[in-house]
Amino acid sequence: MRAIAGSDQLSVVTLPDPEPGSDEVVIDVAAAGVNRADLLQRKGLYPPPPGAVDTLGLEVSGRVSAVGDHVSAWHVGDEVCALLAGGGYAEKVAVPAVQVLPKPAAVDLVSAAALPEVACTVASNVFDVGHLQPGELLLVHGGSSGIGTHAIQLAHAVGARVAVTARNSTKLERCRELGADILIDYTSDDFVEVIRESGGADVVLDIMGAKYLEQNVKALNTGGRLVIIGMQGGVKAELSIGALMTKRASVFGTTLRARPVTGTGSKAEVVETTRRLTWPRIDAGEVSPVIDSTFPLAEAGAAHERLDSGDAIGKVLLTLD
Repeated sequence: MRAIAGSDQLSVVTLPDPEPGSDEVVIDVAAAGVNRADLLQRKGLYPPPPGAVDTLGLEVSGRVSAVGDHVSAWHVGDEVCALLAGGGYAEKVAVPAVQVLPKPAAVDLVSAAALPEVACTVASNVFDVGHLQPGELLLVHGGSSGIGTHAIQLAHAVGARVAVTARNSTKLERCRELGADILIDYTSDDFVEVIRESGGADVVLDIMGAKYLEQNVKALNTGGRLVIIGMQGGVKAELSIGALMTKRASVFGTTLRARPVTGTGSKAEVVETTRRLTWPRIDAGEVSPVIDSTFPLAEAGAAHERLDSGDAIGKVLLTLD
């Protein structure tokens, strides 16, 4: 099969076709999502977890072409999408059956590749960890990203208010179209001031890490929850314990890729939560994948450049012939 080598210079290589383990399925890939984790892995900054393949790619869509001996939930020919620990930039990928989701009826097979990573990230962090409730205010940093565009729609669908940060009017206008209530241009606005004027954030979904830690805590409402899922702004910062205690607030740090396949806190649990919480919203037309651009597999480097530029709104995908 064709695949993209995960070296600094991305290139198409030939690898053996994968065989399913007893609890796995093999998917003939229609499309793969491109994520910032792929860019980091390419630079040697985010190695795959033990046991995962070195090939890039954390999510795919496609058709099941083989199933393991212990798999009964999926059958050859099923149209699916899946959350991966790696291996998505390829014509075929083997994945634990518990990490597979059905392709929503309202979404075409290629576009379904834009769902697993963002849907699982939002369901597990905004709702399982952050416990966002109807009527509460969610602040999403990077509102025009793949995660951001999905979080806006899902939070809006459950009756929460949504504030977003983004860097220009084009991105903010798209966020408004998706359901964002409060638009903050982080190049000119003080998001803490804006959020405080809006009553404080009950949940903050943060991709910046250290750079925004102090400001995020200031923006929290009493009882607020800060969920950190990225470190684009660094890994170390000082935290005022007094400010946290005064607000009875909580700070959580989570990751998805390194979770075990099964058990407490596993990918299997996250996928099941996502299927229960998010898939009915997609079927109802309340949540849809937002696609910025698609590139053929051989142009993975160009896809990375598009994502790295910061100009993308929504997901960047790689498609298979």
